[in-house]
Amino acid sequence: VQLQASGGGSVQTGGSLRLSCAASGRTFSSYAMGWFRQAPGKEREFVAAIRWSGGTPSYADSVKGRFTISRDNAKNTVALQMNSLKPEDTAVYYCAAGLTSRLQIGPQGYAYWGQGTLVTVSS
Repeated sequence: VQLQASGGGSVQTGGSLRLSCAASGRTFSSYAMGWFRQAPGKEREFVAAIRWSGGTPSYADSVKGRFTISRDNAKNTVALQMNSLKPEDTAVYYCAAGLTSRLQIGPQGYAYWGQGTLVTVSS
């Protein structure tokens, strides 16, 4: 199983970025995909999650209304559209794949991880 995250970069406060995660190596159709982030000196934290099969996504309170997670089943990709970015959004962002369809907020609920992509938001 391989997850390849891309799309990170540097933006100013209020800017937007779109992260993408390409999944390969198994059939993901009924499982959950998540985005997490980790800032320097902090623990990895949940950002958003979605099922490949559809349904209502889950978001951390800190990103609700600003971030949108989506999936493209045909391309096996999951995207995270990030708008109205703030300096506190600065972190390495990771995509992850679970082994069930449950939208879990703890990293222990995900079995596979991408390599991370850095997002830097300057004030």
